[in-house]
Amino acid sequence: MRITYLTLLFAIICNINLSAQNTRNCGTMQYLQTQLAEDPDLAIRMDQVERDVQQWTSNQSAQRIQSVITIPVVFHVLYNTSVPAQNISDTRILAQLSVLNKDFARLNADAVNTPAVFQGVSVNTNIQFCLAQRDPNGNATTGIVRKATSVTSFSQNDNVKRNVNGGDDAWPAGSYLNIWVCNLGGGLLGYAQFPGGAASTDGVVVLYSSVGGPTAPGTATPYHLGRSATHEVGHWLNLRHIWGDASCGSDLVSDTPTQQTSNFGCPSFPHVTCSNGPNGDMFMNYMDYTDDACMNNYTAGQTTRMTASINTSRASLLTSLGCTPPSGGGSCGTVASLSATSITSTSATLNWGAVSGATSYNVQYKTTAGSTWTTTTSTTTSKSITGLSSSTAYQYKVQAMCGTVAGTYSSTGTFSTLTSGTCTDTYESNNSSSTAKVISVNTDINALISTTSDIDWFRFTTVSPNTNLQLTLSNLPGDYDVKLYNSNLTLLATSQNGSTTSETINRNTSSATTYYVRVYGYNGANSTTQCYKLRINTSSTPFRIEDNMSNAAKEDLISSIVAVPNPVSSEATFEFLSEVPGMAKVLIVDMIGKTVYNGNYEVQEGVNRMEVDLRTLNNGLYFMMLEQSGDRRIGKFVIQH
Repeated sequence: MRITYLTLLFAIICNINLSAQNTRNCGTMQYLQTQLAEDPDLAIRMDQVERDVQQWTSNQSAQRIQSVITIPVVFHVLYNTSVPAQNISDTRILAQLSVLNKDFARLNADAVNTPAVFQGVSVNTNIQFCLAQRDPNGNATTGIVRKATSVTSFSQNDNVKRNVNGGDDAWPAGSYLNIWVCNLGGGLLGYAQFPGGAASTDGVVVLYSSVGGPTAPGTATPYHLGRSATHEVGHWLNLRHIWGDASCGSDLVSDTPTQQTSNFGCPSFPHVTCSNGPNGDMFMNYMDYTDDACMNNYTAGQTTRMTASINTSRASLLTSLGCTPPSGGGSCGTVASLSATSITSTSATLNWGAVSGATSYNVQYKTTAGSTWTTTTSTTTSKSITGLSSSTAYQYKVQAMCGTVAGTYSSTGTFSTLTSGTCTDTYESNNSSSTAKVISVNTDINALISTTSDIDWFRFTTVSPNTNLQLTLSNLPGDYDVKLYNSNLTLLATSQNGSTTSETINRNTSSATTYYVRVYGYNGANSTTQCYKLRINTSSTPFRIEDNMSNAAKEDLISSIVAVPNPVSSEATFEFLSEVPGMAKVLIVDMIGKTVYNGNYEVQEGVNRMEVDLRTLNNGLYFMMLEQSGDRRIGKFVIQH
């Protein structure tokens, strides 16, 4: 008797509890069991889906299809107002999108951890994902929908997918991958709907604390690096668990070894079960139950199955316009020219340039160390915020609203609240090196650049053995820069970051000496109310050279090349470390593999900052590749004009 997919499906469901102990808590198969009980025709539709997959696969040549498929994604963030952490940040969502794209393109940094015996079948799936830029009505969108709910936690009953149940309705399944982010009860990390299910519930659901990536991780350790979404999207594209949800079962893929059941944690290789020696289980596959840090591959067979599903049951995604920004009247511009004024220890006024056609603006702000944004609105081009903490760094961004059409959020601005009290001193007048004020090291100096021509000069001396120094200029009300000179007033170093980004200079030397510091506003930047903070730290231990890098670069030294800011609207600074000087080849490649920038860059030893004008490129996901002396670095960034 011919064993159909329908027969296999019921065998899987009957054996579902064999792997239910100590699981990663993917609820997909239990969810399928419920769907089959409620919809008797679903099994028949899924059997037809499988027939279509097999027929499409048999009609293809042996060579794997190489064209890239890009799927528009909308994130529905459902958060209970009493738990602010559930309203995860845009940064976490972008980190999750990056994980999906890297995992599906086999550009994940941990791909090198795939055992050598499985490297040959571990492939780039040529499936990518973009945040939707056009909503179902043809209007511009960020691809992120945020909605407050009174529901404390959701389950697999799909209430998260329905407005009337405290969730959010799906966008059309034929044009978008819906990913719902929420608080899931019962220890669930997520669940997905296989092809063949109802369009109104189609998509993926993931626990909010599992969303993120290496640069902005979630909190559901060890499932905090974004692999729950990678796993569930695999189900959505018709992949089964690698053990077939049965003892030594079949996952319908020929190049994944048969294994007895699910694996947890991070097993030692080889882990032999079901007589699959000498190589054992492919426990590092995204469709197993191992920890996020242990997952690192999809296979060629899994890729064929996912590609077949996209070209059959999900074929409408191939012509979706979700990744294409609307033209004409459906757009709203991006806010620029951010500034913060009237800063006190507990308040600040945020300002920005007007956007043509905007009727209001959404303003989000948070502490730099925090993960949750506070959202407020304004009908003008400024917003006063209060209740801030003193001596604290904040980030903020602004989104224009043209009626009901949302623009893209601006790049992130920064400011720091004042320390309670007044400046240490006005340090006036010391506009020349001859009048430089003598200051102490390892002490905060709070001073003003009060006019367009004001320059502050300082002088200090290091004492052996604490001859290594780190100069930090922070709490900047404007674009302030700093220069370091030796006792002969020979320039030693300059820090000239843009906007209100803090400045840092490190100098490691074995000699005690006297230094001069010059602080000034770029293009006349000044403030009569907000003090900047200058601090000279000294030590007998050398300061690390990477301390000169931005916080974003420090957090992503694994990839070794970071775009600041990210997303970028016009110009980006790419930061990376190099151990040797020399010429490097630089490429920027878009989501479909097209080279949009090709050039050379002279690399210096240590920290490098390369500025690139990206205003001529379209919105979307890009990769920067830098090759130097056989060493290759890859960094990912998003353009949002």
